[in-house]
Amino acid sequence: MAALELVAAVTKPHCAAEIQKISRAVTWLQIRSDLIGDIPAAWLRAHFPGKLLYTLRTFQAGGKFDRSVEERRSRLIAAAREYDLIELEFDSDMRDDFLSAIPAGKRMIVWHGAACDTTKLQFYFQQMIAASASYYCLISSASRSSDGLQPILFLKDLRRRDVVAFCDGPAGLWSRLLSPQFGSPLLFGQLDTSLRQSGEPNIEQLITDYGFPAIHPVQEIYGMVGNRIFQSPSPRLHNGAFRLLKHPGLFLPFHVEDFADFWQGMVESRRFEQLGTPIQGLVIVSPHKNAAAAVADENDLMVRKAEASNVFVHRERRWYAETTDPESISAIRHACPLNAAVIGCGGAGRAVAAALQQTGSKVTLVNRGLRRGEYAGNLLGLPFIPLPEFRAHGFDLIVNATPVGKENDEFPFVIDTLANGTLVVDLAYGARPTPLVSAVLARGGKAVDGYDVLLTQVRKQFQIMTGLEMPAVISRETVLPTSATSFVSPETVLATGGATEACEYSF
Repeated sequence: MAALELVAAVTKPHCAAEIQKISRAVTWLQIRSDLIGDIPAAWLRAHFPGKLLYTLRTFQAGGKFDRSVEERRSRLIAAAREYDLIELEFDSDMRDDFLSAIPAGKRMIVWHGAACDTTKLQFYFQQMIAASASYYCLISSASRSSDGLQPILFLKDLRRRDVVAFCDGPAGLWSRLLSPQFGSPLLFGQLDTSLRQSGEPNIEQLITDYGFPAIHPVQEIYGMVGNRIFQSPSPRLHNGAFRLLKHPGLFLPFHVEDFADFWQGMVESRRFEQLGTPIQGLVIVSPHKNAAAAVADENDLMVRKAEASNVFVHRERRWYAETTDPESISAIRHACPLNAAVIGCGGAGRAVAAALQQTGSKVTLVNRGLRRGEYAGNLLGLPFIPLPEFRAHGFDLIVNATPVGKENDEFPFVIDTLANGTLVVDLAYGARPTPLVSAVLARGGKAVDGYDVLLTQVRKQFQIMTGLEMPAVISRETVLPTSATSFVSPETVLATGGATEACEYSF
């Protein structure tokens, strides 16, 4: 398979030291001059050993350049004398008198448009190739995940090594990541890592989470389905395991607002089978766990009990729904039965409560919203307390099954009511320790954090979907920054009866 070249888009000013730190895996530096102004190529070449792409994108193409046509063309022509590649817009830059001023070998002709079928993509492409260029890019906007199928099918039929095609936007990210399997020679990512939540991939993710610029054989697709998934480390864990095991799988992020639409357009349509890369397994996250359980061909016992699934596996043309949420308490199962409170009555909370029920524990459900809390209580036959009335004292175990604390400084309950002897399991995780975990450890209490919960669940999900064991080297260090200090395992925390100095973080 031909080599892939990574393109790092520079969308904000960077100092020389930052440019020098760019991974040698990056071939191209794309200077978004419509966002940061012109940068002399000589200065860039003094700090970056690769090739340079100049972009002055207009509003019509999703950029910020709003000055005259004459100024734009003058700047493009000037850049062509210094840069290796110039981005030209199909809708405005195809005049012969302008093209003649830019050598064919330095042209990258780009079409931006609404999502469309392969027939229209082929129509636009035939017009684009009337002008010689090094690369042709067709980038359409995705409003739903299935929009991304069209550019991939287009690439599969085209079989050229000078064409890039994918859908942008959160719903289309998966198509960008899959496009190199079908011939795209370039893969674009942001140099800026702060855009991670937007669904715009950064170079660090492309290299670490997906193994680019290497293109590994892919025969099976796995993925995560949800609407807040771009900070999840699951792609890094699953894809790292695939590479270590030399298994031809790829784990992709599917941003989905409407699960029924996703299921019909991406799964039941069997278009991935047409591509030769069938979907074999899915991890389902909030808010789709309930909807997923309703469409499966067969649900396991715990899914039926909690009416929520977070793992789908395809076997013999049937979809089986399971849940790994009960694994959240695996590290403390031996300490059960306990007097436990589960905060959060969504799919994860219900599954954890059901698992605690099975251990003989006394379980109380807690939720902010009355409707969901009462529904969970009736479903599982458990007592329910509205969150404003909940106090933590008197419980041996508290499980936080809400996202509170993941991206803010809030607590899921009144922390002052928590006794030091109470064990806390926090399913939330983020770039820093959650306020709940930090507070518990600071006062000498016992806590199992979201990363340990995550790793336990991911290992189980990988085994369910592939039938393989995730390699042991996939660990906390695979997810956390290398600067993080060591972390005592949940088993050690329980055995020692509290936090130790090694439980401190340095994110």
